[in-house]
Amino acid sequence: MNDTPSMPPDSGADEVNEANEAPEVVQEPRLWRKDGWTARVIKNEDDDGWAVAMIKDGEPEPALVGPWTMGRDKKNPKPLDTGAFNTLVKTASEVLRRHEQQLRAQLHKRFSVSGGAGDIEVTLDIVPDEYEPYAVLTARDPFGEQLDQQRVAPTFQLTKARATAWVEGGFGRID
Repeated sequence: MNDTPSMPPDSGADEVNEANEAPEVVQEPRLWRKDGWTARVIKNEDDDGWAVAMIKDGEPEPALVGPWTMGRDKKNPKPLDTGAFNTLVKTASEVLRRHEQQLRAQLHKRFSVSGGAGDIEVTLDIVPDEYEPYAVLTARDPFGEQLDQQRVAPTFQLTKARATAWVEGGFGRID
C-alpha cells in the first residue's frame, strides 16, 4: 500500500506555474514575439506585397502596420530578424507614445493668466467616463496652491479669455 499523498489530477498547479513564467519568445521567419510585442508578417491585401503588423501584448489592434520587404525570390517576404524586430518595436512604441500625447493634449488644457497675487494657472481636465463624462476646471496660485475648482461640462471650451474672466470674476460659477 502506498501512503504517499498524491495531487488530484486537476489541482490547477500547472496554471499557477504558467502564469508566473515569462511570456514565450517566438522567433520564426514571419512571427516574432518578445518583450511584450508581436511582429507578424502578413500578405498585403491591396497588392502582391507583404506587410508587417506590430501588436502590443493585450491590445486588440496593431499599433503599427507597414509595408514589408520582399525576399530575394521576389515572391516571399524577407524573414524577420533581431535588428528588424528591434526597429519595429521602437517605431511602434513611438507611435503609441504620440497617440498618448495627442490624447493628453485633447483632455488637458492649460493657461496662465495674471491675477492679484501673480500668475494664476488655470487648467481644464476632461474625464472621459464612459457613462458620465465631465471636466474639472482648476485655478492654482504661483506656489501651486489650489484657489478654486469646479466641475464643468466635458464640452466646456477653455480659452485664455474665459480663463481670464473666471479669475477676474473671483472664480464665480462658470458655464
